[in-house]
Amino acid sequence: MNVTYRNKKIEKVCTNAKMAERTYGKEMADKIHQRIDEIIAADTVEMMVQFHIGRCHPLTQNRKGQYAVDLIHPYRLVFEKKGYEIQIANILEIVDYH
Repeated sequence: MNVTYRNKKIEKVCTNAKMAERTYGKEMADKIHQRIDEIIAADTVEMMVQFHIGRCHPLTQNRKGQYAVDLIHPYRLVFEKKGYEIQIANILEIVDYH
């Protein structure tokens, strides 16, 4: 899949290891980059959900249409799917939405 980002700040955290480590710590930075790599490697969001890649799951209620993968508990990497033929994961945020 291709990956886009909601804003420059989240893009820097997801693409720059030093920025991620400075913002979230070493363990969380490693997990963020692992999840981004898994999203890029997957063909579709549906495949990620089906095979539980990163415990990918669709969200409900006010986050309908969004998906999340686990990071370090309780944080999640939240993204939405764009496109149908060629899917693009638009990374929205890193958040504890519980």
